[in-house]
Amino acid sequence: MKRIGIAASKIARGRLLIYNLYVLLISFLFSLFVFVIAGATLLVTLVLIWYLGKELNFFPSGKEWRMVFAMCMGFLTAAVAIFNVIAVLVNFKIKRKRRYGSGT
Repeated sequence: MKRIGIAASKIARGRLLIYNLYVLLISFLFSLFVFVIAGATLLVTLVLIWYLGKELNFFPSGKEWRMVFAMCMGFLTAAVAIFNVIAVLVNFKIKRKRRYGSGT
């Protein structure tokens, strides 16, 4: 998650608004990439399980598989969204007033 901030700071070159926009963009694109890869893997795995179960007469075929796939994709969406929000919150910067001097 820290690497998102490092990449965004190198691209933004000190501009705070651009930095925050790049943090949002990089985290969204990475989350989308992870979602697509994990979703494709999940789809292939469920199709293999369905096909083997159908051939062995182990699982019933029908609409139940749509519900299973929808639930798996829902949980995957929630997990990716939570990690994306955490990554954005860790890397998001707000301009703060700096105190100069010793403070006495």
